[in-house]
Amino acid sequence: MIFRKSKEYGGSFDYMIVGLGNPGKQYETTRHNAGFICLDLMAEKHGIKVTKLKFKSLMGDGRINGKRCLLLKPQTFMNLSGEAVRDAAEFYKIPTENIIVICDDISLDPGKMRIRRKGSDGGQRGMKNIIYHLKSDNFPRIKVGVGAKPNPEYDLADWVISHFTKDEAKLIKDVAEKVIGAVEYMVDGKIDKAMSEYNS
Repeated sequence: MIFRKSKEYGGSFDYMIVGLGNPGKQYETTRHNAGFICLDLMAEKHGIKVTKLKFKSLMGDGRINGKRCLLLKPQTFMNLSGEAVRDAAEFYKIPTENIIVICDDISLDPGKMRIRRKGSDGGQRGMKNIIYHLKSDNFPRIKVGVGAKPNPEYDLADWVISHFTKDEAKLIKDVAEKVIGAVEYMVDGKIDKAMSEYNS
């Protein structure tokens, strides 16, 4: 019997799609994990298993609209996400502009999303760390609304690791479908179409 070496993770990728969040069951339904939630639904839709542990991340290798994509869920905790993104990008020689990051945004209401070509971290710690390690902010990102703090005195760190309400969780699942649609446009080089159709 001849055993063929798997081609999985060999060769080059067209895009890397990164969902941000915190590892661990206790964080699964928290606001900071909106990126993980969207990436998991995307992986399910496109039949990609995000199970390989490498570069301090869970990784998946598959195709979206014919483009070979690396799906990445950093397991470093949010504030150190850049280490995982940098290591994977360097190893697979993925250009910075072909890295799409999906993250939570407290300035948007649940159910809203916003696509940006590039730009500052907007106060999102994971995004800040990615920009630091890539030494560039020239990559597209999809911001998923998780709602603002209920009052100014509420601790921000506590807010982002608080759990979605039942109604909010439904809104996040609905917007995740839009995120998937946006990514499908973006890997086809149609970011303008994605922005015009999905920015809210």
